[in-house]
Amino acid sequence: MTREDALSLLKKYNQSESLIHHAYCVEAVMRHIASRRGEDPERWGLVGLLHDLDYGMWPTEHCKKAPELLKEIGADDDFIHAVVCHGWGLCSDVEPILYMEKVLFTIDELTGLVYATALMRPERMEGMSVKSVKKKWSSPSFAAGVDRDIILKGIEMLGDVTKEDVIQDTIDALAPIASQIGL
Repeated sequence: MTREDALSLLKKYNQSESLIHHAYCVEAVMRHIASRRGEDPERWGLVGLLHDLDYGMWPTEHCKKAPELLKEIGADDDFIHAVVCHGWGLCSDVEPILYMEKVLFTIDELTGLVYATALMRPERMEGMSVKSVKKKWSSPSFAAGVDRDIILKGIEMLGDVTKEDVIQDTIDALAPIASQIGL
């Protein structure tokens, strides 16, 4: 599967610019972390890009419709498992097992918090710090739709990173694509 195939499939089922931007965010963080860990950034990135594939048209069937859609571009069972398990405990009973899956589970919500934080700053992503994000994190009314407990659960599952590490990785991954994601 190529990125072009994946992007075409994503856009076929998601017309919302905000969903596309979110997919780009998750893709960028997945690629960044994969590269830093010596893993396959292409595969990790494609999982991130397609993680919400079914959300745009079937929000009530999120993570349930995805396997059928992913087969359109020949996704293998491991790829499908990785996509579906990001909704573990919310809309899926498929648990993240592999490190890549745990990263996706962790950063899906976190990208939303970092993005929302950037929107509040005149300089957007430029010069953003972990401290800026942590300040917004501690305000429950800010980006109220972001489930901070999911992020913390993911960090705990990863076991080898801190909240600050994951926030920094997310900032580092999103800053280079700021113009592509409306920041």
